[in-house]
Amino acid sequence: MKLGTLTDAGRTPALPLLVETKGEEPIQLLSLLRVLPGQRYVGRAQWQGRQVLAKLLVGGKAERHFTRELQGVQALAQQGLKTPELLAHGLVAGEGGWLLFKFLENARSLGDDWQEVADLAWLDDSQQQVLGQALALIAEMHGKGLWQDDLHLDNLLRHQGSLYLIDGGGIRVETPGRPLSRASVLANLGQFFAQFSSAIDPFIEELLVHYLLVNGEHALPLEALLKAIAKARGSRLRQFMGKLGRDCTAFRARRGASCLQVVRREDDAFLAPLLAKPDSAIAAGLPLKQGGSSTVAQVEKDGRPLVIKRYNIKSPWHWLSRFWRPSRAWHSWCEGNRLAFLGIATPRPLAVFERRTLWLRREAYLITEHIAGMDIIARCTSGAPGELPSEPELRALDELFAALIRERISHGDLKGTNILWQDGRWLLIDLDAMQQHVSAASFAPAYARDRARFLRNWPTDSVLYRLLDERLPRVG
Repeated sequence: MKLGTLTDAGRTPALPLLVETKGEEPIQLLSLLRVLPGQRYVGRAQWQGRQVLAKLLVGGKAERHFTRELQGVQALAQQGLKTPELLAHGLVAGEGGWLLFKFLENARSLGDDWQEVADLAWLDDSQQQVLGQALALIAEMHGKGLWQDDLHLDNLLRHQGSLYLIDGGGIRVETPGRPLSRASVLANLGQFFAQFSSAIDPFIEELLVHYLLVNGEHALPLEALLKAIAKARGSRLRQFMGKLGRDCTAFRARRGASCLQVVRREDDAFLAPLLAKPDSAIAAGLPLKQGGSSTVAQVEKDGRPLVIKRYNIKSPWHWLSRFWRPSRAWHSWCEGNRLAFLGIATPRPLAVFERRTLWLRREAYLITEHIAGMDIIARCTSGAPGELPSEPELRALDELFAALIRERISHGDLKGTNILWQDGRWLLIDLDAMQQHVSAASFAPAYARDRARFLRNWPTDSVLYRLLDERLPRVG
């Protein structure tokens, strides 16, 4: 097929795919690693009898993206920074461009390394090793006047003991061969640290040593760096929240007069039968809650336990109060994804589904992972001698409340059954009333209500109540 035909190939073109390149040997695309439908197709390919990484750029922006990619790769190579060798490239007007790179067999990204250690206590030696290697390479790049404007660990590849920079389209140049200005360094490091939860902030000064050992051109005031990180985090969160209802790499969205449905793309086919008949799945599942406003059931699909929550319409009057505003399922979907983005534990939200009649909302459904953990009341009982929580449980509770305060998040119904223990941490569920506050003034009273509701899980004269009242922080 001609390169330009990829514009209409969608997200999952049939493979293998033979792509013609004008005046060159064709490229046989074997597998896809990344797809931006109608714009970019990146994957393993066969060319001139060898394995290559192919970047195929099509659509109306193809020429601009091709130029950026080529210039970025050339800038890295000119400054002696490791990047996969560019074997061939070309551009056909009106069709698109291609860049073919040496394929780094068995390469592994630092993002993969990080996933193996991300759940360890900050700042574990293995975490410091991954982040230290990343910061040393970033420092080397900055020392030569370059930065990566899409700076994340998946763009740093380890291969045969060396680290490689990839994604030339994100490479920017200030003054080639001369150290990057301090303002640009702070902004780019802010981008890097913003991909982690704010729990990393107390350790940033320690981590900066890895950067400064390679590039000590500028003093990097911690306060200024923390401001840059906060700004980048806010931007990342806004961008992420804006994707929750859109068809994109992470989610598949369907909108129409009769329904709204958003599902994690990797679970789309798996969840399709449940989303087609959610009421039947609830009826056949294990009831967890059968209330007027909501019905919750545990279901199993192909051996995987899930939870489906249906938000009911109790009466015509109830419908009149609900049809014109976002459903509680949608709110929970957004807040569950927000918590996950911020590094606060909650069952993974998998899909949201609203029934509609001529766009007017009716019943709504939320599907999440099922957590088998015990709630905090069951684990902590009455607080009698010998029944107090263990120190790891108390530390995990400290961390949960610290994270809520740090991110200015109020739960809205912090009863004990909404806090579950699993794998050494407490998870929040039932997020219908959750809110992230824009100011300390609005957060303080909401947090005080959460704290008071949490303590009411135990008698005021119990040992556990007194222990938690003394231990849990206050704000305002």
